[in-house]
Formats: sequence, structure tokens, C-alpha cells
Amino acid sequence: MRFQLALLGGLLALARPAAAQKYDTALGVRLGGGNYGLTLQQRLASRLTLEGIAGLGQREYSGTVLAEYHFGILGPSLNYYFGAGGHLGHNKDTGGYSGLDALVGVEYKVAFLPIALSFDFKPSLEFSGDDYARFPTAFSIRYVLIKRKDGIFSRFRR
Repeated sequence: MRFQLALLGGLLALARPAAAQKYDTALGVRLGGGNYGLTLQQRLASRLTLEGIAGLGQREYSGTVLAEYHFGILGPSLNYYFGAGGHLGHNKDTGGYSGLDALVGVEYKVAFLPIALSFDFKPSLEFSGDDYARFPTAFSIRYVLIKRKDGIFSRFRR
């Protein structure tokens, strides 16, 4: 019994409330089934990020903006996140479309390198267009442009 309590205490000590990200700004590519694009993340507060995605498919292009909330898993290098936002796009066959997006994912900031890797699930609900709903997954690799530091938004981070 003492061993289990000591183990639990040790795990709880490791699971501290992390700031959830080790960078302020990162830019990269997003690769998913049949789609690819650019992704830019900007940290606004301790756990809050704004992400823009410019996506391209075989017959369409789109722009998405998402607000994401990050939670550290055993420190700031590994975290999970969820968020929501919206998108606008154009399909060559059916014309313009728009909708709402949700997002859930996992991110890992590679130690000693300015690289962040993530995998996410981003279901969307369409208001206009042929698809009523989409359920894509994607892998992103981002280059850290600005490391985490106190800056313009620092008073909101704590």
C-alpha cells in the first residue's frame, strides 16, 4: 500500500500544471489524406493559441482559423489540445463553402531542436457546399520562429 501511495505521489509530482507550449510562434506544413497546406500558430496566453491553416486539395482551397487550448502532459514538451473555429473555401466543381471546425490533437516539441510535431483530428460541419461534414486527420511539422519568452502578451499568461 505504501508503495502505491509513493508511486502515485511521484506521478502527481511529475504532472505539474505546465504552460503547455515551449514557443510563441511556429510555422510549418500540414499533411492529411488528400490535403496539404501551411499552418501558423501564435500563442496568445499561457495555454491559448490561435492557429491559421491555408489548405489545398486536388480541387479546392480553404482558410481556417482555430482557437486552441493546450494542456501539458508530464511537462511542456508533450501536450494535448482542443479547440474550435471556422473556415471558408472554394471547390472548383461546386463553388464556395463555409463551416465550423472542432479540433483535438497531440503535440510534441522536439528537445534541442526548433521543431514541433503534431497529429490532430479536425471534424468540420459545412453550411454550404456538397459535404455536410468532414472528418479529416492530419500530421503537422512546424519550425519554431519565436521561442517562448515574456513579451507583449506576458501579463495575460499567468
